[in-house]
Amino acid sequence: MGVMYEKSKAFAIRIVKLHKFLAKNGEYIMSKQLLRCGTSIGANLAEAKSAISENDFLAKLYIAFKEANETIYWLSLLHDTDYLTDAQYNSIIADANELRLMLSSATKTISDRKILSVSPDS
Repeated sequence: MGVMYEKSKAFAIRIVKLHKFLAKNGEYIMSKQLLRCGTSIGANLAEAKSAISENDFLAKLYIAFKEANETIYWLSLLHDTDYLTDAQYNSIIADANELRLMLSSATKTISDRKILSVSPDS
């Protein structure tokens, strides 16, 4: 989880800087939504570090995954409305997709392990 946490923190820093850039250019609404969900990915991974159970840990990962999906939506919308150039969008969406894939893989691995650990007689 260390690599995923570090990547999410670096991504959050990029999101904060992007929010500042967009606000300077007069875009406040979508960039505020982006700021919330884009920084929430790492915040949920930070919470997962102190989870009280495997179910709690998995729940935090799922929330982070959902926030990554929402972040991708807002980035796409900002691009499609010409607030982000192709180059800006392509750079940051690659990071967002990488995080989403990492989270998807982690949640699937943990979910599969939980299913396998439950006996059919339970």
